[in-house]
Amino acid sequence: MKIAVEGYPFIIGSLIPGAALAGLYPVHGWLSLLIIGLVLLSLGLFCTAFFRNPERAVPTGDDVLVSPADGKIVQVLEINDDFVGEAYRVDIFLSVFDVHLNRIPTTGKIEFVNYRPGKFISAFKDKASTDNERTDIGISVSRGRLRVAQIAGLIARRIVCRVKKNDTVTKGQLYGLIRFGSRTEISFPRCYRPCVEPGQRVKGGETIVGRLAESA
Repeated sequence: MKIAVEGYPFIIGSLIPGAALAGLYPVHGWLSLLIIGLVLLSLGLFCTAFFRNPERAVPTGDDVLVSPADGKIVQVLEINDDFVGEAYRVDIFLSVFDVHLNRIPTTGKIEFVNYRPGKFISAFKDKASTDNERTDIGISVSRGRLRVAQIAGLIARRIVCRVKKNDTVTKGQLYGLIRFGSRTEISFPRCYRPCVEPGQRVKGGETIVGRLAESA
């Protein structure tokens, strides 16, 4: 199983001390060593699952947009975005059990990367979209522009974004992650039609969230 490189400090920092403390229990007989060791080992296993990087079958074709994240669709809105224009916005909630790597929805060029500090309201709530810490990227694509937002949640305290302005990116490419519970939003022009609905589960880089109207 592949692991995101950002996860190794958490995994190693939990598994090695946990194994060491649990291993000392038979020598000293202190129950506290065993308990702390097992807690750290459990934490290490959780971090291993959290930072997993599964293979994804990325759909081909320029007429589709793939989900930028794993998770549950919270809502699909019609909005006016200052970068995209008249757009649909798909909001995705990521629990601590979801894969937290973010992926590029379609091939294009990064126009901007904007970080904004903010609060840490539960990512499932609508206010998280406007109030929470976030990083937005703008992507120019063959059929217009897209905005993808990484939004921190109640537990999340670290947004990682690996791309920068003028980078060329490809559909399904990994570009960042949000640690420990978060929200991801994608806004796309209305020449695409949403292919998901609230309550639906999606996979980053694999589930189609938008399709060109002419090919829908």
